[in-house]
Amino acid sequence: MLQNKVIIVTGATGGIGAATVKVLAQAGAKLILADIGSAGHDLARELAGQGANCKFVETDVSSESAVENMVSTAVSAYGRLDGAFNNAGVEHRGMPLHQLSVSDWNKVVGVDLTAVFLCMKYQISAMLECGGGSIVNTSSALGVVAWLHASEYVAAKHGVIGLTKAAALDYGGQNIRVNAILPGTINTPMVARANSDPALTANMKKLIDHHPIERFGEPREVGEAVKWLLSDAASFVTGVSLPVDGGFLAI
Repeated sequence: MLQNKVIIVTGATGGIGAATVKVLAQAGAKLILADIGSAGHDLARELAGQGANCKFVETDVSSESAVENMVSTAVSAYGRLDGAFNNAGVEHRGMPLHQLSVSDWNKVVGVDLTAVFLCMKYQISAMLECGGGSIVNTSSALGVVAWLHASEYVAAKHGVIGLTKAAALDYGGQNIRVNAILPGTINTPMVARANSDPALTANMKKLIDHHPIERFGEPREVGEAVKWLLSDAASFVTGVSLPVDGGFLAI
């Protein structure tokens, strides 16, 4: 489905990112894995051992120079850029708005929203040079609704949806599609940390009750949706915010 398509994945070593990387590799994509830290080297070696064509680029997506290097590395390595999954993100602090510091706000907005702008800025420039492409941005079900004590995260994820729509409008005539996914609660390390905290147990039960499918999602289920949006099977889909949320937004 994505045979020989060159695709960047940010946040590539996290729960959703790592699962999606594996889905895309199985679909035949050539991958640039981008994340902070060194875990990406291990993931790249694992995938290469399974026959995937991939490279890891250590990238702080909140840094414009790092993002520019990420995209130029992809183009230098493979000669083009066909797709991107802008997935890197950080969680909220879990406190009411008036208790947030400006640095708390800036950290979440910087990674969850401004970094998406930076990634698209350089990805789109590369795609314009090679005739088009497809971008998928990670928003959240909380990009549509709000949740208690998550104002900085809710604001950033709402912003991703607006940015996605604006970019889809700007570049639809140049064969660049831009869509967003809206995960519900997914079984990732972030959720595991919350589940292990007795103080959050009631909140996690409340979250399950908000998913009519009566469970949390699995990272691979998000990856499958990303694969479709990146592929030519979704060639008439742009500017869409696709829930992958077990019915969370249906309530």
